[in-house]
Amino acid sequence: MKKALIIGLMGAVTLSSSCKKYFDINDNPNSATTATPVLILPQVLTATASMVNGYNTYGAQLVGYAANAGGFGGFGTAVTYNFSTNDNSARWSSAYDVLNDYQSILNSTDTLPVMKRYNAVARIMKAHAFQLLVDAYNDIPYEEALKGLQNLTPAYTDAKVIYKDLADQLDKAIADINAAPGVTNNIELSATADVMFAGNMTKWKQFANTLKLRILIHGRGKVTFSNSNFDAAGFLTDDAMVDPGYVRDNNKQNPKWNTWAFSYTGSPGSKSWMPNTFVYSFYNGTKLSDVNRGYAIYYQFPSTPTNRLGYENNSVVASPDGSFWYPSSSRTGTSAGNTTGVLKGPDAGMPIITAAESYLLQSEAVVRGIIPTGNAKNLFLSGIEASFKYLDELPDGTYPTGWDPVAEAQQYQDDNEDSPLVNFDLAASDEKKIEAIITQKYIALNFVNSDEAWNEYRRTGYPAVVNTAGANGSQTFASVSSESTRPDRLPTRILYPSSESSYNTANVPKNISPYSSLIFWAK
Repeated sequence: MKKALIIGLMGAVTLSSSCKKYFDINDNPNSATTATPVLILPQVLTATASMVNGYNTYGAQLVGYAANAGGFGGFGTAVTYNFSTNDNSARWSSAYDVLNDYQSILNSTDTLPVMKRYNAVARIMKAHAFQLLVDAYNDIPYEEALKGLQNLTPAYTDAKVIYKDLADQLDKAIADINAAPGVTNNIELSATADVMFAGNMTKWKQFANTLKLRILIHGRGKVTFSNSNFDAAGFLTDDAMVDPGYVRDNNKQNPKWNTWAFSYTGSPGSKSWMPNTFVYSFYNGTKLSDVNRGYAIYYQFPSTPTNRLGYENNSVVASPDGSFWYPSSSRTGTSAGNTTGVLKGPDAGMPIITAAESYLLQSEAVVRGIIPTGNAKNLFLSGIEASFKYLDELPDGTYPTGWDPVAEAQQYQDDNEDSPLVNFDLAASDEKKIEAIITQKYIALNFVNSDEAWNEYRRTGYPAVVNTAGANGSQTFASVSSESTRPDRLPTRILYPSSESSYNTANVPKNISPYSSLIFWAK
């Protein structure tokens, strides 16, 4: 639900700059935040949405959602994958920035039983940010991190150890939520402070369960977890959306809209990227037919121009104002918005974890035996339907006249009844089921939470790509300018930022390669 209050001032988010928090209470990350948890929580949840926008951009460029558009040059490491320590460094700084504020809430509430809810939410979101960091970098400062002036050169913790503790922290957070009603004079989590779930603690437990399930699936076979059970609240059935009251105004827009569509003055966002041919093939009939989601997402579908990453010549089409990911024909930046897809409008909420991802995680968990009960096929179909619901929805929560996501999901199944990537009954083995699940997650996360699709490709190898010489843009999303030595011609990770080499030299891992240094769960 849209909040009436705009929480703070939003810093503009660009492709190359860090995601600055709105009302950045703690300007010095080495000094303690002095504001109260009630004031810190809404601004750091809003800052988390900005951070997630940066991770989405990073993932979209690597996993075959975005390619370089015409009219621009000098893409450099974005198309060669020969990353430097300056590439994507904002992913590191933005995550540790929000982590410092979540830690501040924990520090000020750990001994206050009446604030168990605030403490639990900060603990859950701390786990969320740390997982993003591990999935991008592997070993990171964890056990000695977030101590400010007490430790400016924290040691790095093994990623597997971090994963185990993140699951434990989520269990503790859920336990504290369950215990909170029994605390005398306990402080409720207000709708004003909670700009994601408006104080609904059942949804917070579902979010924690879903995040823990993602951690258990990623760490399967590599991490010995303390507890593989889940709270009775279950998993997300609705999209987890941050919305502090985004509006078309200076520094108050949805961060993804501000990056890709238009600024509040109407000037266009990034125009240097366009849809990748690889992902488009899942919509236009090359691999699958998905006309309804195609129309929901892409401008000029089914004739949207595409490109293969790294291909540059005069025939590559330039991006229009508002980008190819804004599907409406209304391209006036001061009035554009209120449409379907992945941008929707300046007042749309920002997805942190979608219901589609939740259902598809559960489907995989059933296939792999992580969840002992459940119907993998039904969860798979629910994930597809949830994707249609998210993409079809307008910023105000309604659907355009004549749009029916349930009927469209059924049409999608009918149109692709011969494909085991859609017809779950044709996936004859567990591995084929996993391929179908991850491929559908790839489609559902397209420009939504792109970094998680990148994680899933590196973990599973799906969606499948063709590695043979001469493979075209619908067969692989590897750049034509790739310098990777891997068989798939893709990188496997980004590098630690130069700030770590400069200020934490003794601890930062050495000799990290973007082609051979794997995240612990990666193939």
